[in-house]
Amino acid sequence: MNSDIFHAQLSALEADLLAELEISEQNGTDSTVTLDQQSVGRLSRMDAMQSQQMALEQKRRRRDRLLQVRAALRRIEEDDYGYCIDCDEPINPKRLEFDPCALRCVGCEGNN
Repeated sequence: MNSDIFHAQLSALEADLLAELEISEQNGTDSTVTLDQQSVGRLSRMDAMQSQQMALEQKRRRRDRLLQVRAALRRIEEDDYGYCIDCDEPINPKRLEFDPCALRCVGCEGNN
């Protein structure tokens, strides 16, 4: 399997995720919501809290995806990329095109 293509794709994805995380840090979209009822109405405060929670969840998902991407890059370096972690058979390249971080073949993924 030619892992150079996947390495490039994963490296670009890693850079994108790092940039998105940096932007969210700079924007402070997940900063603490002010709970002063005098300055913000109850519904506005609830909307702000919901937005904050959504931003935190999005940030968590980006971090999780970044860990998956880095693990896939490590598997490429160790020449272990593209093999199912359960059955050790090659993962279909079409599956890897769809999700370059895939750990399992379709058969084993269905069993989990």
